[in-house]
Amino acid sequence: MVASVEDLRTLGLQAGLCAVGVCASDPFPEIQATIEARRDQGLHAGMRFTYRNPARSTDPQRTLPRGQRLIVGAYDYQRQRPDPPQDQPLGRVAAYSWEDHYATLRTALEEIARPLREEGYQAIVLADQNHLVDRGAAYRAGIGWWGKSTNILVPGVGSLVVLGSVLTDAPIELTDAPQVADGCSACTKCLDGCPTGAIIAPGVIDARRCLAWLVQDEGIFPVEYRTALGDRVYGCDECQDVCPPNQIRQRRPSNAGAAGAWVPLLDLLEADDSEILDRYGRWYIPKRDPDYLRRNALLALANVEQHCVTPRTCAVIETHLRHRSAMVRAHAVWTARAFGLVHLLDIVADDTAPDVLVELARP
Repeated sequence: MVASVEDLRTLGLQAGLCAVGVCASDPFPEIQATIEARRDQGLHAGMRFTYRNPARSTDPQRTLPRGQRLIVGAYDYQRQRPDPPQDQPLGRVAAYSWEDHYATLRTALEEIARPLREEGYQAIVLADQNHLVDRGAAYRAGIGWWGKSTNILVPGVGSLVVLGSVLTDAPIELTDAPQVADGCSACTKCLDGCPTGAIIAPGVIDARRCLAWLVQDEGIFPVEYRTALGDRVYGCDECQDVCPPNQIRQRRPSNAGAAGAWVPLLDLLEADDSEILDRYGRWYIPKRDPDYLRRNALLALANVEQHCVTPRTCAVIETHLRHRSAMVRAHAVWTARAFGLVHLLDIVADDTAPDVLVELARP
C-alpha cells in the first residue's frame, strides 16, 4: 500500500524537516520561461546551475520519465550567529554554509524515500542539484510563498531553509494543498537592504550585483562592489537578515557546527592549497581553485582591518603581492592600498600582468 501524504509528512518531520508537501511532478513551463528570459537578459551573470539546461531543470520527467509525484521538504537551519573570536581579523560566512545543511536535508529525504523503495517504487532524492528548480517545487507543494527576495518563505519559519525533493513514480494520492498566499504584502526591506541593489524588482535578482554570486564567480572581483562586500568571504545573508519573518522568529542557540560562521582571514591567507581545500572544500569554489578564496579574503581583510597594521598583516600582503597568480596579486594591490602600505607596491612595479597593471593604474 502506497504511503499517504500524511504518513510521508510525519516521516519527514520526525527526520528533522520543518515542512513537507506533495505535488504532481508535471513540468514547470512558467519557470522555464522565466529562467530563459533572465538568461537572455544577462541577469544570470554566467551562472550555470538551473540556467545550464532550463528544459531539464524544470521538467522532472527528464530525471524520472515515469515520475508522478514530488515530495518536497524544507530543513530549517536558522541559528544565532556566535560571537566572533577576537584574536585576529575575521571574514563572515553566510548561515547556509556554516555546516553542511544539505547533508542533513538529504538524510531526512532518504527517510521519506525508503518506504517507497521498499514497496517497489523508484524514489530519487534531489537537493541542491541542477536537475530541479527546488523553489518552484516547494511553492507548488504548498511549502511556502515566493518572497520578493526570490527565496521561499515557510509560514512560521521564514526563508532560512534549504529545500529538496523526493521524485517518485509512486501514485501517491494528492490531498488539497493550496499554494501559500503571499505574506510579503507591501514590505520591501529585502530590496532596500541589499548592499548592492541586486534585487532590481520584486522577485528579480541581477546576479551581476549579487554578493552571494560574486564571491563564487571567476575572475577579478568588480571594483564597484568591493567595499560593499564588507567582511564577507562566502555568501551573503543581508536580504534574509532584514526580512521581518526571519527577525520575528526566535533564533535557536548556536551549535557546534556554527563555528563555521567566521573565517580567520590571516590563517586562511597563510594556508597552502591543500589546507584551504581541506577546511573549505565543501563550498562552491570555481575550478576548485583556492586562489578565489584568497581573493575574497584579501578584500575582506581590506574592509575590516584598515586601521590595524601588524607585522603579520604586512607579511601576508607582501606574500600575496609575490603570489604566482596575477589575480591574487591584483587584489593584494587593492589591499595594500587600503592599509596605506603603498611602499609595498614596489614589489609589483615591474609586473606585466594585465590585471595587476589595471589595479596599479587605479587612482
